[in-house]
Amino acid sequence: MKAGILALQGAFREHREVLDALGAEVVEVRLPQHLAGIDAIVLPGGESTTIERLLGTSGLRGPLSGVLAEGLPALATCAGLILLATEVRDGRPDQDPLAVIDCAVRRNGYGRQRESFEVPLDVRGLHGGPFPGVFIRAPVIERTGPAVEVLAEHAGDPVLARQGALVVATFHPELAGDMRLHQWFLNEVS
Repeated sequence: MKAGILALQGAFREHREVLDALGAEVVEVRLPQHLAGIDAIVLPGGESTTIERLLGTSGLRGPLSGVLAEGLPALATCAGLILLATEVRDGRPDQDPLAVIDCAVRRNGYGRQRESFEVPLDVRGLHGGPFPGVFIRAPVIERTGPAVEVLAEHAGDPVLARQGALVVATFHPELAGDMRLHQWFLNEVS
């Protein structure tokens, strides 16, 4: 499995450590040519408007949007989810998400940094008990379209969802100390 990680800003190193530990061949994606030959991509948490701007300046926006539209599997966490959503309800006026998963999100919906928390999540299809959901300035998924399957919820809101080959999480599985979600994703796409 050759997995790319969008390595422009944010928690890409933490995702890389998990994927390395799981035996994946990892490519840090910073330029369009880094997309060649990857089997899946991880879009990490970070600052969504900064990542979006860097997608433009690196020339990655169009090529990334294209490979996702063609079915490249993706695991998008926190800011990565915001990048993929069809609607960002409290984004900046110039914010333009890639709009590849039918959901509406609210940035920092669970609060600022000081309101970060961890909660056990029951994830549909994930064995071994609850998964530790680490929420740091996390977005809230406020609406999902009919093609979106909700895999986990917290307080009645979707926190893990899937649409085809796209898996999105409002939380940070790379910080959980539990590799099951990444392993599940790799198994699903291999």
